[in-house]
Amino acid sequence: MAEKQYIAGVDEVGRGPLAGPVVTAAVILDPTKPIEGLNDSKKLSEKRREQLEPIIKANALAWSLGRCEAEEIDEINILQATLLAMKRAVEGLDIKPSHALVDGNKAPDLACSVTTIIKGDQKEQCIAAASILAKVARDREMVEMDKLYPGYGLAKHKGYPTKQHQEALLELGVTEIHRRSFKPVQRALL
Repeated sequence: MAEKQYIAGVDEVGRGPLAGPVVTAAVILDPTKPIEGLNDSKKLSEKRREQLEPIIKANALAWSLGRCEAEEIDEINILQATLLAMKRAVEGLDIKPSHALVDGNKAPDLACSVTTIIKGDQKEQCIAAASILAKVARDREMVEMDKLYPGYGLAKHKGYPTKQHQEALLELGVTEIHRRSFKPVQRALL
């Protein structure tokens, strides 16, 4: 009997922010339990992502999150950190996938074969599911970080380089969750 093939969708959230981790997710969907409304997390409202997250977790055959902290991003660069976080997400799956569909054009080093798909979160349901899990997890974390580091507006902009965030950096200084290798953060360190 042929071995069952499991396809994992993999996506990341948080390459552009000045603060916080890059978060990735890997999801193996159950073909017998289709989930309505999956799409690129950026095309869904926050409310809709919050509604879909528990549905994905309950209906997927397996899901896992991966991450790299600001310190790791500064050490190995954002691209390498993203690929490492993707590898961590896939390795965290309870079911080992035979293939991974990865959003973007760079493939992480995985134990299974990989296909990269530009705008994959708009084309493949499993990647869309991964994008939603990663976005909800990272957004929640940034809301919590806002309580630890008030004044930066992290709950609102989630660490992205908004005018408010860059002004707060200059005024309040750099925290341990800021990515020191990113130019706007370096300017605040001067």
